[in-house]
Amino acid sequence: MDLSPHSPLRVLYVEDDERLASLTARYLESHGLLVAVARNGIEGDAEAIQTQPDVVLLDLMLPGIDGRELCRRLRERSDVPIIMVTARGEESARVIGLEDGADDYMTKPFSARELLARIRAVSRRARGHNRSRREMIEVCGLRLESLSRRAMHNGTELTLTTYEFGLLLALAENAGKVLKRERLMELVRGSSEEAFDRSIDVHISHLRQKLGDDPRRPRLLKTVRGFGYMLALHE
Repeated sequence: MDLSPHSPLRVLYVEDDERLASLTARYLESHGLLVAVARNGIEGDAEAIQTQPDVVLLDLMLPGIDGRELCRRLRERSDVPIIMVTARGEESARVIGLEDGADDYMTKPFSARELLARIRAVSRRARGHNRSRREMIEVCGLRLESLSRRAMHNGTELTLTTYEFGLLLALAENAGKVLKRERLMELVRGSSEEAFDRSIDVHISHLRQKLGDDPRRPRLLKTVRGFGYMLALHE
């Protein structure tokens, strides 16, 4: 991934609906993005290796390799931000995408303007553009470097997705404070519009696993029922 703040964003859109892919690509390109389109999972996998995109838009239902499998393959070798695009509106389908390593999701039919905003948001997190944040924070055994997106816990390096890093950074910057789900989404995504509470829950679950935090009796990432989450200072 090219981390230069001035280079145009390169987007890979894996979508078998040619009309939707063409219209979306034209809209994004009219706003200065470079878009490569793949029609199925196999093409998408090859294109991702060749172009090294900054953001991947990934349809869930694809011929050949489906979106879930491609998401897992991409995540095994890269932390590229992945936005899952699905026609399914059910909560289960959204959770599946997040469980497989996606950073965000969009449900068809979607607003092209909102899609552009979300692409820019995940790319800012990946490129470390939030200049108001401290470059490095150390708290509760964590060391987080916002520009390189490097995370360590008690001296062990963590492998985090873009969204997981942003979420952990938001909690670390507010250690000891309880943050509502909506506030966490604003800090991580840049907006709480159409907030999907379960997305935060899934990412918190992933973070607990990677931090070795017991999900039944967490000592680091605390759940405040009916309110939100906090990073506990006593650790």
